[in-house]
Amino acid sequence: MDPARGKGGFQEGAEAIWRAALAAVDPWVLVRSTVERQGDTLRIQGREFNLASYERVSVISFGKAAAAMGEALASVLDERLTAGLVVVPWPVRPEASRLEYLEAAHPIPDAKSVEAARRAVEIASKAGEKDLVFVCISGGGSSLLALPAEGVTLDKKRRLTEDLLRAGATIQELNVVRKHLSGIKGGQLARAAFPATVVTLVISDVVGDDLGTIASGPTYWDDSTFADARAILERTGLWDGAPATVRARIEDGERGRVPETLKADDPVFARAAAYVIGDNMTALRAAKHEAEKLGFEPIFLSSSDGGEARRTAGSYAAFLSELACSAANLPRPLCLLAGGELTVTVKGRGRGGRNTEFVLASIVELEKAEVSGLDWLILSLGTDGIDGPTDAAGAWADARTIKTARALGLVPAEYLEDNDSYSFFKQTGNLIMTGPTGTNVMDLRVFLLRAA
Repeated sequence: MDPARGKGGFQEGAEAIWRAALAAVDPWVLVRSTVERQGDTLRIQGREFNLASYERVSVISFGKAAAAMGEALASVLDERLTAGLVVVPWPVRPEASRLEYLEAAHPIPDAKSVEAARRAVEIASKAGEKDLVFVCISGGGSSLLALPAEGVTLDKKRRLTEDLLRAGATIQELNVVRKHLSGIKGGQLARAAFPATVVTLVISDVVGDDLGTIASGPTYWDDSTFADARAILERTGLWDGAPATVRARIEDGERGRVPETLKADDPVFARAAAYVIGDNMTALRAAKHEAEKLGFEPIFLSSSDGGEARRTAGSYAAFLSELACSAANLPRPLCLLAGGELTVTVKGRGRGGRNTEFVLASIVELEKAEVSGLDWLILSLGTDGIDGPTDAAGAWADARTIKTARALGLVPAEYLEDNDSYSFFKQTGNLIMTGPTGTNVMDLRVFLLRAA
């Protein structure tokens, strides 16, 4: 059956599209296609490194894609690899690996995160001027390597992180605060390795691929300040209730009593290079290619969705409603593609994540608009396979989902009000379950449309 044209084919086509997107951001593939070796010459995005000129070569890999990135790089370096550390958020240990593995917590750091950060700093600190240190970073790295600054306990930092997440802080805002309460973020891992050469490979999980934001930029300069961190806490209403030690450190930083994070002109960065090897657009381009193969007309909408999931869903639903007016004139079925990362301000007592909430909010809005003459499917998933505090990657919905909900006596708006999107889609059978994918390039949204 043609997924773009056959009856009931949208679900099949949507799955093929998101699976193609995930395959394109497989960390092993990204590393092996980016880091090329011929003899002792290593080429990375046009720059060459002579492995023979370094006495020791180390790898520090952390994040949701850490295992595959680390192992892929180790396979390229082969006999030149001296030492390697991989920090992961779940149990994984490939057979016959030459790398040391540590497990730490995500999204809230724990004592193992501190242990992992200290081990990373230890490896970096042993590097000398004639050494090469590779750092592989992927989503989740901020919590996997946590080294609270002097005077700030892990417990206080962890509670503040939880409060920021509940308050709907963006990943950029969250990382500004964390960098100024850390002993490893904001370029400080690169400082530990100086004067060694540091090469960072990044799979981006932030809008715009800002290297200072991804995993809080442990090997990259930071342009945010203590004043910025305070402003974020004030905006989210958390400043007055923040731990006294946190407020004291930020105030000391504002007054110059505590050194700022590393800035662009720091000598450390004269011996450091960073490369983004995969991001949201990598996944979207693969999704576009697959959609074309299936007979859809693919259109990019955005790779930088942000803000509240409900508000963004409302905007997309309004757009789809407008398209319904001209659906009969569409030359072929449309596949609209978007990415980015949304937020959810939790006010209810239910269970869900930003992707399931987005899809639920979308169908609530489409019900209000009473869209007719359009066959549609909406899908949103986290490329890491984890949507908030759930075991789902996300959800999908079409007109049949609304009929199923009615038959079950479910009221979408009530579940949305209680932030209970996971429970809603579990009952309708629309959850997307992938398990941890081992990668993370934010979220993927797919909208399939045709005249009914």
